[in-house]
Amino acid sequence: MTQQRWSAVDRYIADLLLPPDPSLDAALEASAAAGLPAHHISPAQGKLLQLLALMQGAQTILEVGTLGGYSAIWLGRALPVGGRLVALEGDPGYAAVARANVDRAGLADVVEIRVGPALDTLPLLAEEGRGPFDMIFIDADKRSNAEYLAWALELSRPGSVIVADNVVRGGAVAGDGDGDASVQGVRRFYELLASDPRVSATAIQTVGLKGHDGFAIGLVTGGA
Repeated sequence: MTQQRWSAVDRYIADLLLPPDPSLDAALEASAAAGLPAHHISPAQGKLLQLLALMQGAQTILEVGTLGGYSAIWLGRALPVGGRLVALEGDPGYAAVARANVDRAGLADVVEIRVGPALDTLPLLAEEGRGPFDMIFIDADKRSNAEYLAWALELSRPGSVIVADNVVRGGAVAGDGDGDASVQGVRRFYELLASDPRVSATAIQTVGLKGHDGFAIGLVTGGA
């Protein structure tokens, strides 16, 4: 199987199951026009996150790393009336694009975008008593994935769902990625996920428009 085939299957799935959406399309176009890297999730992955949030019955969601706000739109639409999504973004320019995209999608009153390094803003959320969050999506600097997971566990409750993207790294996580800081960060993330008794987790590999990668999904159990 090749990248061309993986992408073709992703487009087939999206054409059948995901109706055209002007707000999501505009978010991608605006992000590309602003020069943001094409690190956003695929449409099928966005729908997966939305379905997970709906199945969870999430009323509060935390997103660590929002880039241009594409995933925030998918997740924000899963929230009920009065629901809230807090999206963290370290780059002020990216955050400005995300805010415009979220506003255009009609989610200005749902999505709060906080600017600054996540390892600075996560402690502030804890100090403000903003948790626990029903769902947490981690999709930021992979070198700090373990630290993001540690804070996610602190800002969650038994029953919260934690999802992390890009945890396979084209297979490098189990291969020759010893010199890659992002791979090392993902490995430390897995080690914490495996050792912390508060969470039960698995990971699945994915192929598609985003190449060969994967998601980790954890359920916070609160075990000691």
